[in-house]
Amino acid sequence: MPNHLTLSGLAASLARRDVSAREATQACLDQIARVDGQIHAFIRHDGADALAQADAADLALAAGATHAQKPLLGIPIAIKDVLAVQGQPLQCGSKILGEFVSPYDATVIEKLKAAGAIVFGRLNMDEFAMGSSTENSAFGVTRNPWDLSRIPGGSSGGSAAAVAADECLASLGTDTGGSIRQPAALCGCVGLKPTYGRVSRYGLVAFASSLDQIGPFTKDVRDAATLLGVMSGVDPRDSTSVPQPVPDYTAGLTGDIRGLKLGLPKEYLIGGLDPEVKAAVDAAVKHYAQLGAEIVEISLPHTDYAIATYYIIATAEASANLARFDGIRYGLRMEGSDPTELYRRTRGAGFGAEVKRRIILGTYVLSSGYHDAYYLRAQKVRTLIRNDFLKAFETVDAILTPTTPTAAFKIGEKSDDPLQMYLSDIFTISCNLAGICGMSLPCGFTQSPRLPIGLQLLGKPFGEETLLKIAHAYEQSTGWHREKPRLSPG
Repeated sequence: MPNHLTLSGLAASLARRDVSAREATQACLDQIARVDGQIHAFIRHDGADALAQADAADLALAAGATHAQKPLLGIPIAIKDVLAVQGQPLQCGSKILGEFVSPYDATVIEKLKAAGAIVFGRLNMDEFAMGSSTENSAFGVTRNPWDLSRIPGGSSGGSAAAVAADECLASLGTDTGGSIRQPAALCGCVGLKPTYGRVSRYGLVAFASSLDQIGPFTKDVRDAATLLGVMSGVDPRDSTSVPQPVPDYTAGLTGDIRGLKLGLPKEYLIGGLDPEVKAAVDAAVKHYAQLGAEIVEISLPHTDYAIATYYIIATAEASANLARFDGIRYGLRMEGSDPTELYRRTRGAGFGAEVKRRIILGTYVLSSGYHDAYYLRAQKVRTLIRNDFLKAFETVDAILTPTTPTAAFKIGEKSDDPLQMYLSDIFTISCNLAGICGMSLPCGFTQSPRLPIGLQLLGKPFGEETLLKIAHAYEQSTGWHREKPRLSPG
């Protein structure tokens, strides 16, 4: 079935006319109908619109268009419900936006459409991207395709689950503290968080503006390289996007990593690391050594401060960003006798518990008398964390770590313990604080139940080309990325 192919595999099949874009899109829609009742990766999708886009792609292919010109031509790609797609509802997994419909496309959506992609569906997520399990959505819980009793990770859980379940060829997510890499690890797919500034954030509903970054979920590393090449580039509508040249990421996937130095941070080998996760990552490190890479122990001495630093900065920025949702201009509106009561009732009814928790935390650390003690100090520690990475990259080409401390946990297991939930991102948060690039790829499975394990690679600022090369060399010499969950219709 074409929905089981990789992006590059489907592109080759479309070019040979072995399959049409309509057939590939219909296969995705059929798979959604077959399994998404169990998984709930999608909040909604418009099949008629997706098929109309597919028909347009088939006409373009018949007229001589090629994937050299439009690398995503005829490829169905699904979108996290935090990115603006013109004419589609934009709800961020929340009640507070009501039935708000986006009047414009995010820059990444414009780029996907220009490259010929079939952009369809709204994927489930933790409300406003605040969570690690996709249990915080106003539209219900998303389940892990490998074990329906377990979480898919978060906040981009729907994006990871949809790719793992072959409901789309690839998807877009966002990563503020690990929200691409963590669900990619737990669902057994590839997830890439680009360097801050590599991909435009225009059209992304902000959670924490200095941390958020848009990235792809794919079935293999080559597909991630292709999508990143399409998405990247400076954008005058986003003042934080950086005018760095965008290389041909797929050209660097040579498989030869001999002589490259890979760092192992001693601070990441913590006591709470699951033995099966540690064994899988240790085996991956040995495999890299066999491929000719040099393994070097490094130190990232301020790692222990990352969680506290992140949850001060991220909540502070969330408090400011989410102030715009007030019931006045758009979305949910609860009437009140005066503006203060209107705000209180609207935000009380519209935001979920986790979003309220983070707004309260963020407002507190920004308040008079606490700003310097918390927020300003956290920004200083953030600089120390970034400097740790920059110093390490003076001696190594990339860093290897586990993506998550455990495999996917049971739905509801950590819902009543926010701190334990926050610790799910212990290995991913530093990457966002430092503004560097990172990705997760499959490196094994737990024994019973059989659940995916992810290996995290961290790279230099704007070092995605090297990162993808290192990831591809491992992936192509192992078979983990070819494993699929066994799903029954339902």
